[in-house]
Amino acid sequence: MSNFAILTDSASNLTAKQLRDNDITAIPFPYFLKGKEYGCELLETFDDMAFYAALRNGEKVTTSQINPQRYTDFMRPLLEGGKDILFIGLSSGISGSFASATIAKEQLAEEFPERKIELVDSLGASLGEGLMVLKAAEYRKEGKTLTETAEEIRVHIEKMYQVFTVDDLMFLKRTGRLSNISAVVGTVLGIKPLLKGNEEGKIVAFGKIRGRAKVISALAEKYDTLVKDPETQTVGISYCDCKEDAKALAELINKTNPPKKLIIVKHEPATGSHLGPGGLAIYFEGEKGVRKS
Repeated sequence: MSNFAILTDSASNLTAKQLRDNDITAIPFPYFLKGKEYGCELLETFDDMAFYAALRNGEKVTTSQINPQRYTDFMRPLLEGGKDILFIGLSSGISGSFASATIAKEQLAEEFPERKIELVDSLGASLGEGLMVLKAAEYRKEGKTLTETAEEIRVHIEKMYQVFTVDDLMFLKRTGRLSNISAVVGTVLGIKPLLKGNEEGKIVAFGKIRGRAKVISALAEKYDTLVKDPETQTVGISYCDCKEDAKALAELINKTNPPKKLIIVKHEPATGSHLGPGGLAIYFEGEKGVRKS
């Protein structure tokens, strides 16, 4: 069996069971609510309804990138144990954490010259990142080497499409996560934005639709148009306190192009705080270069 460890961060939105079953370690993202610091909670115990209700009521949540020392603290014991490391992290287009991981790698490379550390920028968040991590675990089980697995994942990243909507653009605007803010009219009069992760891993708006039901249908239509060989892949849906909408989206895609497997998860709090209540996203693979679509 390939002798390397797989690390990610908690923005990958994987459950404790998925992490445990696939021998994956997730480094927690910190976030701050009412002046108190929290680690990014396990999905199984994360009270998404209370968290997003607090945001609806005006509570401010701030987030912080994972610093180099935190990465070093997680990586060093693995290297000391004779393991090489594959790290797949949150998009560098929306967070400086990947740069911190790069600093940690450089420091540890001097300390452990005989070991290999591969860093892969997922250019995604939530299951746009998490599905890549699970794919890496599959390749490791198949016996692929660290280098082979990293190369394969980079190819999959070019095919990964991430499209979503939010109830209120205020959260993305406030935290500066929306790249083409001038192109967007505010979410008034029931207008809902269509957003995606582009080829640089940044969030861009590319459309707006009147009404929640219609924007959910638009997400499904984007999937139907761009998905490639859904019967062979795992598709993801994440939601910010709108479970029924996630179910409605799942029903639409299962009716037309059912995937091999569908994962539906509560959107974790660190990146979810930037989407805000009502955030709904779908993650799937299309043709190479689909991010430009």
